Amino acid sequence: MALFGNAHTINPATAQQDYARLLGHGEQVQAAFLLIRDTMIFTDRRLILIDKQGITGKKVEYHSIPYRSISHFSVETAGHFDLDAELKIWISSAQEPIQKTFTKGVDIYEVQAILTQYVAR
Repeated sequence: MALFGNAHTINPATAQQDYARLLGHGEQVQAAFLLIRDTMIFTDRRLILIDKQGITGKKVEYHSIPYRSISHFSVETAGHFDLDAELKIWISSAQEPIQKTFTKGVDIYEVQAILTQYVAR
């Protein structure tokens, strides 16, 4: 289904198990989302972006972003003709934001609430 743009949430326990090699000792997955081919994981310590590259998706880039490094973020909700929502995250050391597109399978307000919980600490 993800091939057709149906992004969806991933059960945190499943993400905890599937991505255990990426997690530090005692680190807990709070929420996870599949975005077409990429994955976004919110832990109690950081945001992990998993970017599958190439045609086969075998090459994978992992971005680890401590919440304290996020200077600000924005969400753009889906409209009537544009069905995708967009998240932009600005990292203190970068000029351009990280952009992620969410299709109708993910509630962008839920993503925004999770980010607010950790960034506004």
